[in-house]
Amino acid sequence: MALTTKQRQFLKGLAHPLAPVVRIGRGGVRESVIDETRKSLLAHELIKVRIDSDDSTERRALAGTLALATGAEIAGSVGKIAILYRPRDEKPTIKLPE
Repeated sequence: MALTTKQRQFLKGLAHPLAPVVRIGRGGVRESVIDETRKSLLAHELIKVRIDSDDSTERRALAGTLALATGAEIAGSVGKIAILYRPRDEKPTIKLPE
């Protein structure tokens, strides 16, 4: 599922007031981080992830790795924060624009 520009913009707007619920530290994307991200996506569908790295290329790579491992899409990123989205299989709460 690839997100359109309009859908990404919509999700960024929804994510604006959210606080990061998952943090990727110096250890990188470990199994425990992946499990916690899956649980958070199941509960919320849209989450913010804080990536503690000073290198922007590394931050993008870590966000991509986490998204791939959890089956999520990256809705956007600003600085050290990445926004991940994965709709629930049953009863999704977020209705994306067409």
